[in-house]
Amino acid sequence: MSTDNVSQATTAPSFCEGIQHYGDAWPQYSEKATTAVIADGQSAVSDCTTPEAVFQTQLMADALRYLTLQVCGSKGSGHPGGFASSADAYASLVMLGHTNIVTEVGHHAPGFYSAMFLDTSLQEMGINTVSDMHTRFREREGLLGHLSGAVPGLLAPAGPLGQGQHFAMAGALLHPDKLFPFTMGDGGMGEPYILSAMMHFNTAYPESTNFLPTLVWNGYSQEHHSMVSRMTNEEMTNYWTGHGFKEVVIVDAKEFDDANQEGAYVDSTQFSFENRLKFSQAMLEGTNKAATSAMNGTLTVLIIKQLKGAGVHALGAKSHNLYPADTLDQPHIIAGLQRRALNPDAWQIVRDNFSRAGGGPAVKTSVTEHVLELTPLPKLPAQEFSKEEKAVPATAMGALVAAVGQIDKRYVVCNADGNEASAMKNINDALKIRHPTVDPLYNQEPNGQVYEPLNEDACAGLAAGLSLFGSRAIWLSYESFAINGWPIVQTVTQAMAELRRKTPSVVSMFTAGALEQGRNGWTHQRPEIENFFAGMMRNGNVYPLFPCDANSIQVAYEWATNTYNKGMVIIASKSPLPVYMTLEESLHAIEVGAATIYESQSGDKGTIVFAVTGDMVFLPVFEAKDQLEADGYRVRIVAVVNPRRLYRPTDVAWDTVSEPDNTFMDDDHFNALFDADILFAVSGGPSAPLEPVVLRTRAAKRDTFCWKRGETTASPTEIMNFNGITAEAMCNRVKTFTK
Repeated sequence: MSTDNVSQATTAPSFCEGIQHYGDAWPQYSEKATTAVIADGQSAVSDCTTPEAVFQTQLMADALRYLTLQVCGSKGSGHPGGFASSADAYASLVMLGHTNIVTEVGHHAPGFYSAMFLDTSLQEMGINTVSDMHTRFREREGLLGHLSGAVPGLLAPAGPLGQGQHFAMAGALLHPDKLFPFTMGDGGMGEPYILSAMMHFNTAYPESTNFLPTLVWNGYSQEHHSMVSRMTNEEMTNYWTGHGFKEVVIVDAKEFDDANQEGAYVDSTQFSFENRLKFSQAMLEGTNKAATSAMNGTLTVLIIKQLKGAGVHALGAKSHNLYPADTLDQPHIIAGLQRRALNPDAWQIVRDNFSRAGGGPAVKTSVTEHVLELTPLPKLPAQEFSKEEKAVPATAMGALVAAVGQIDKRYVVCNADGNEASAMKNINDALKIRHPTVDPLYNQEPNGQVYEPLNEDACAGLAAGLSLFGSRAIWLSYESFAINGWPIVQTVTQAMAELRRKTPSVVSMFTAGALEQGRNGWTHQRPEIENFFAGMMRNGNVYPLFPCDANSIQVAYEWATNTYNKGMVIIASKSPLPVYMTLEESLHAIEVGAATIYESQSGDKGTIVFAVTGDMVFLPVFEAKDQLEADGYRVRIVAVVNPRRLYRPTDVAWDTVSEPDNTFMDDDHFNALFDADILFAVSGGPSAPLEPVVLRTRAAKRDTFCWKRGETTASPTEIMNFNGITAEAMCNRVKTFTK
């Protein structure tokens, strides 16, 4: 730090400790920045057209750019370029009091952290100075490289692209009096479903326009030009209007360029000071226009068109991220910081505006900083099926889903492939499909609670977003299609593991089409996603549930619905199947993890245990049981309903998550269930959910029977035969073990 900077640092506010460069006061600073334009007790600028409001909006944008670059430079790591081109839009939103901002761009993290630092939210985690930010950036227990809702003031996580709109729409639905802007990059526009998801949401919820996509159109993706970089403003406008947007507000920096920059994308920080202010004024007024439009019932998009990296160390894709050599002592980083350096007094003005905008620091005012009040649920009206009958698990659960929706009017049921196709028409009968066309034949009503866009990302996105923001929802799908929606559920369940508040678990139910969709072939037989759920069990808050019948699925659903900060995945069939457990027995099984549903009364050749996940797959297991008993074996069949509870405590990161659950089956109870001369782990899907059984069993002789691959077949029996999940195969394996 130069001697002049050292002198300036002594007059700077204490939170500036660690800032390495200060600059001179801007022209007209003494007239336009004597006090914060957001006065004490106010939550936004009173008039966005005043010179003072414009001047201080520009101050805020440059403060964000400076901090973003310096915090990245402190670690030679992180992504400053994308956020730098959005800083003017972000500052405008804040100055207008709209601080419930989410993003789909995880690479904007250092900019969002800078905003939370400036509004004092990060003090909640002990980050009081710029030096503290340096220390905690991209470190464990600190400011992780991509956004997390665990960071004070931030509403939602951001990592995979194409997710931010779901959080914004969930927020808009739950809080109609607030605006939920979300920033998206033009690189991220290549992700599927972003605009179609918003179009479907607007068709289903036309009153909920209080979310504002804010496109950062900067011409570049991570390492190259974005695929929409060649569009004209007119073409971009048509792109959005073609997806139902009635108001498209574009603020194009090129219109204010007096520095003769080449190309359609320019850096506003290279304009003359006068034109910089003109651009800031256009940005502030354009943002106000877009926000007002969105809050007044018009589907609106705000677009800032400005070159990526505007105002930092490099431009274009080269500004995207820093490498280990891009440290604070490097000339190009120093030059970038010096260009954005503010005078010491300006930092206090920026902080005053930030900490007052929206009614106070985001850690106090963001909607996700408070537990949303939930409608209390009574004991659900489960139907007890007898062990002498067959019943459809999916239909039994559907009745309880309908009951929850009738009690909790905010409850949303999301299904892309149709509840009727999954034997859950009873949900549609009770709650109605949300659709502008009234049609009793199809259970359609404008105020229905069943949300049915024809893509799993939109289904999973709204359900996960609502859960994260504090409301109940459920995502229903075929397991074969669930992979298209699972990424956001994975993101949200990981975020829930870190949250500082309680929120309803993400609940999903996947119809186990592998064994049921024979004639559709392998396109509908993709249970491999169960391996994904199984792998996430070790995270500490993910529970794949495998109810074995129509009684246990009702218990599993009610149990999952009453949990918090977890990911609950129920796998079940839509075919009439035998009933093995009472409701009381089912509750015991879900709580401890597994339960015996059959045990031989005699047999002198040894004990064979079947540990089974699924429901339809019990059919060949019971057939094998008959043959093995006839051969003199004692057989025990154990339904593994909640395999997460069968791990050992040291296998799972249970103590690292919010709302921790350290209930695991002890060795004595485990051995009582699974001790055997031969143990078979059997699944209608892959074997991974049975890992805790295979890991802990003391049986020296053990094997698995599980899914291999799909094929077109005429019946479930034929597809099980194709995969070797047959009674004959199980009995033959016993023979090889006993030779």
